[in-house]
Amino acid sequence: MVTPAREWREIPGRYNLKGSKCTNCDSIYFPRRDFCPKCRRAGIGKIEEYSVCRTGKVFSFSIVHDAPEFNNGLKPYAVAMVQTDDGVLISAQLVDADLEKIEIGMPVRAVLRKIDADGAAGVIHYGYKFVPDL
Repeated sequence: MVTPAREWREIPGRYNLKGSKCTNCDSIYFPRRDFCPKCRRAGIGKIEEYSVCRTGKVFSFSIVHDAPEFNNGLKPYAVAMVQTDDGVLISAQLVDADLEKIEIGMPVRAVLRKIDADGAAGVIHYGYKFVPDL
């Protein structure tokens, strides 16, 4: 039997920004894909695991002022589309940043942070977020 904590840890993209790359056309995908939507049949068997770059720049962002109840303690908070240095667009929360100073083009890096905890056992869920890389 796989416990929830073990199942969570074994999803590589959640902790390690693991994606995939098509060796036929060099397209990178995150989260990972089993086939390349650009190459289709020509890409069959040509997908390999890829470690997405953990640094990049803010491509776009928004400040959330009215959040769902489970995020009430966080608001206001920033969410961003980050373009990694290898060109992948990732959406994630932007933390440890002065909300007034966030701007497009700001350098950021991925970090592992607590997302939430659930159940009577208090299983803690971690995932990636981005912080300013100054």
